[in-house]
Amino acid sequence: MRSEVDPYVPAYGHVDLTNCDREPIHVPGAVQPHGFLLAVDRGTHEVVVASESTAAHLGVAADAVLGLPLPRVLGEQLAREVLAVDAADSLSEPLRATLPLVVGPTEVDVVLHVSGERLVVEVEPVGVQTGVSAVSYRSARAAVARLSETATVDELTRRLAREIRQLTGFDRVMVYRFDAQWNGEVVAEDRREDLNAFLGLHYPASDIPAQARRLYTVNWTRLIADVHYAPSRLHPLTDPGSGAPLDLSHSVLRSVSPIHLEYLRNMGVTASMSVSLVQDGQLWGLIACHHYSGAHRPSHDARSAAEFLGQTASQLVATRQRSDERDDALAAQELLAGVVADLSGSGRDPLSGLVGDERLLQLVGAGGAALWDGSRLLTLGWVPPRAALHRIADTLARADGAPTFSDHLASFSPELAQVQHEAAGALRVGLGNDRWLLWVRPEQQEVVDWGGDPHNAKIAASEGPDVRLSPRKSFEKWREVVRGRSLPWKRWHADTAERLRNQITAIVLGRARDQIAIAESLQRAVVLDEAPGFAGLQVLARYRPAEGGQLGGDWWDAFELADGRVALVVGDVAGHGVHAAAAMAQLRTALRAYLLEGHTPASCLDRLDDLVENLFSEHMATAVIAVVDRRTGTARIASAGHPPPVLVTGCEARLLQVPPRPLLGVGAGQAHDVGVEVPADAVLLLYSDGLVERRGTVLEDTIQQLRRAAAPGPRGEGLDALGAFADRLMTVVPGAGGDDTTLVLLRRSP
Repeated sequence: MRSEVDPYVPAYGHVDLTNCDREPIHVPGAVQPHGFLLAVDRGTHEVVVASESTAAHLGVAADAVLGLPLPRVLGEQLAREVLAVDAADSLSEPLRATLPLVVGPTEVDVVLHVSGERLVVEVEPVGVQTGVSAVSYRSARAAVARLSETATVDELTRRLAREIRQLTGFDRVMVYRFDAQWNGEVVAEDRREDLNAFLGLHYPASDIPAQARRLYTVNWTRLIADVHYAPSRLHPLTDPGSGAPLDLSHSVLRSVSPIHLEYLRNMGVTASMSVSLVQDGQLWGLIACHHYSGAHRPSHDARSAAEFLGQTASQLVATRQRSDERDDALAAQELLAGVVADLSGSGRDPLSGLVGDERLLQLVGAGGAALWDGSRLLTLGWVPPRAALHRIADTLARADGAPTFSDHLASFSPELAQVQHEAAGALRVGLGNDRWLLWVRPEQQEVVDWGGDPHNAKIAASEGPDVRLSPRKSFEKWREVVRGRSLPWKRWHADTAERLRNQITAIVLGRARDQIAIAESLQRAVVLDEAPGFAGLQVLARYRPAEGGQLGGDWWDAFELADGRVALVVGDVAGHGVHAAAAMAQLRTALRAYLLEGHTPASCLDRLDDLVENLFSEHMATAVIAVVDRRTGTARIASAGHPPPVLVTGCEARLLQVPPRPLLGVGAGQAHDVGVEVPADAVLLLYSDGLVERRGTVLEDTIQQLRRAAAPGPRGEGLDALGAFADRLMTVVPGAGGDDTTLVLLRRSP
């Protein structure tokens, strides 16, 4: 039990609800006492930090362990295995050994990780488990198979709770899902029959602060074997090498926040474990395991198997979510096809016809819609006043017109709270030139069942004026009416809006007398006329339309990423005319978004393949991406069905061997990016196939022809010299091709 005379204070000091959201829980300065921890200097192999629990397990005080070589503490054989694993950099797998502990020779699990400059060795006796399924490769594989057989997220989470409880023996296992505000809901549960159900209860975001959520994405599993444990302090409290507390982010024995322990005790929990559910590096939810009948410590094998199931479920959740939404999305596509067919077949103004069709609301489940074409406002259904519609459209506007949505417009402006009865949420898509289509949804009052009152002020009032500021004690179901929000929008709603935008754009452009002029304006609005300036780089582009002035699907882009690198893109959508230009505009925008989100060039192309396959089934496209570090000259390049880039250095020009994935839109293959060094004064060439593809010639021959012509390189250092070089390359392969042509050059300044 924890001492009341000398209570444990974490390395970072006292904590209560006033500062728990800033609590540095990764450096508690202590571990749980069911094992012991040694931090070893990786050069001398001497122990520099040890936990107090060495005394209980090894019979040697922590201070006496400090400075000893690891073989003196763990024995020659185990120490040799530990150091060999460290040298091989294969720390992920634990070791199983027998140690002469105080209680006698005992099997132990030895878990290793690196923290800063230290090798952290955690030793935990293998306990005898009762009422728990034996863990084996076969049983884990069978559990994964059962998870894979589920068809929906609900089925998956129910099965996951059952498998984890059977594996670990906890009294209750819950799957806990976060919403956009980090409030959690128990979406699945498997429990002892005599326990009250928690299924459907919500818990406020304050129950799991941001730093705890971050740690859950670093270390997927956390066990508290006994909530009444006395923390085993580390000696010394700060690492003598760094002067800072030892970072225990990856520790399996890490002591947890006193606030969290009190929270669990207030719930009547005596032991707990959690396993993270992570999607795209972000916490989606948790598998929360509770025990009520004393200490409970599943074996390390069981915990590892639970983590494996959590990782498997994390991958399956995305698939199941898509499956859950597929029927609705397919129904919307069918409805959209009918709307578009009627608009195309009628002689009416397509915009008026669209807003006069009730199916427009059914497409995304909206209560009202409004369309602004630059001079008139057309409305359908239940909408707020004109000024509010414009305010909402301006609030959600994006420069590229891509779909944006919110289910809580009042969070943007107090003015919008006044119209939430008609428009608490909205979905907007741009139609070009400040024109837009907007769907609105009314306020959806929601009754939420919380696991206790989520408002601290109300808790303090209910528990008395002199109550200590501590974790809440009441977990009785508390009901609240949540107001000001609409039903949430889903990703397929935005996809439907995007499809409608493309179809409407095509219909409008198809009926316009100056169709080509409008399409060329669209291309000019999307494709840069000239490259922006970048310190340390010169970028220059040339574009030539196809024969007869046909508008093609070429595009190029150059922009700076958040980390200071510069992204360079050349792409080509198959075909000509308005449809190709519309697809090109969407692909260029999507690719820019993926790169700005921080995805690698290869990952961006794989995502773009999904987009082309799902949204532009009538089109295929190619693209090449180069992301250049201006300081080092290192470039990451990936290609999808595109001609190989050329690197010109001095008097040499060589083709860059970038493993190409198939064309975008075929729904197969995987992109790989490669690293390329671009020296100072070197020139990188990216181009579309219009530069080298000619009827009756071998493409490889014309590409080599381009490479040889590029070998002399540009004469001089300025943009004029680079421009003359580009103009010469545009005419290297004779004969006008049937496609438009794009050439982009990048040169690093010395």
